[in-house]
Amino acid sequence: MKASTKTSAALIAAAILILPLALSGCGNKDKEAEKAKAEAAAQEEAIFAVSTIAATKGELRDYLEFGGDVTAKSNIDILPDTAGKIAEVRVRVGDSVTKNQIIAYVDPSRPGMNYELSPVKAPIAGTITAVNVVAGSMVSPQLSVGKVSKMESLEIGMSVPERFVSKIKEGQKAYLRFDAYPSQVFIAKIIEVSPVLDQSSRTMGAKLALIERDDRIKAGMFARIKLITDTKTSTVKIPASAIVSRFGDNFVFVVDGEEKNSVRKQPVTVGIRVDDKAEILSGVKANEEVVVRGQTLLEDGSRINIVSRMESLPEMESNK
Repeated sequence: MKASTKTSAALIAAAILILPLALSGCGNKDKEAEKAKAEAAAQEEAIFAVSTIAATKGELRDYLEFGGDVTAKSNIDILPDTAGKIAEVRVRVGDSVTKNQIIAYVDPSRPGMNYELSPVKAPIAGTITAVNVVAGSMVSPQLSVGKVSKMESLEIGMSVPERFVSKIKEGQKAYLRFDAYPSQVFIAKIIEVSPVLDQSSRTMGAKLALIERDDRIKAGMFARIKLITDTKTSTVKIPASAIVSRFGDNFVFVVDGEEKNSVRKQPVTVGIRVDDKAEILSGVKANEEVVVRGQTLLEDGSRINIVSRMESLPEMESNK
């Protein structure tokens, strides 16, 4: 009888200890459920501040960038007919000359033998771009005394790496910039493409000419060339930064609803990308408004507040 009494007492004591723990566990579960419900409610009520832009339909031009040097199309060395000493130089750099105009005289005399002065003539009409001798200089028929160039016809030479050779052809349009006129763009086109590559540099030579002559461009200038390799017309384009990639899928968030206060997650097929512009082959139509900033945390159906609407994508500069 005493043993039974002791057992009952022990059971009662254990129950007293377990009951608070059980009640505490239930309380924690209730709190977690309430917290999750509150977070879900907060998520449903969350409003995300975003910036948007309207998809546009127009032209998109892909390009490659190169550097090039401006040279005169005709640039010819002036060679004397005989060896001897320069007796007189009759031109300076920058002078305009006609064909066969005398630019210098060579004295071919030797000790004990006196000869008449031999004239050195310009092989073509043009502008003197270099004078390599002074009176008293010794010359020979293989030594250039200067250069004469046709400055009215300039060309821009560039070297194309082997991996881009397939994208280069005659007639391609290019946009040029020069450090002397950094805010202006000059239009040119390819007029000559080399049929072979340089084996040492693995590059192909190509030449461009300005579509309109401009006296501001001088031989010797360095040109920054933007060569158009692909042109898409009537294509839908948006900022490339508006495209979100997750798990290999590309999509954008399109502003939805009559009040423009929510978004729709829209898969897209992306074409070429040029700078911060992307071609959209499918998924978005022209004039649809897409989120371009603030889309990182968005999901399908998220509520938004449009804080700014960006202007249309800028076109590539194409005039002076």
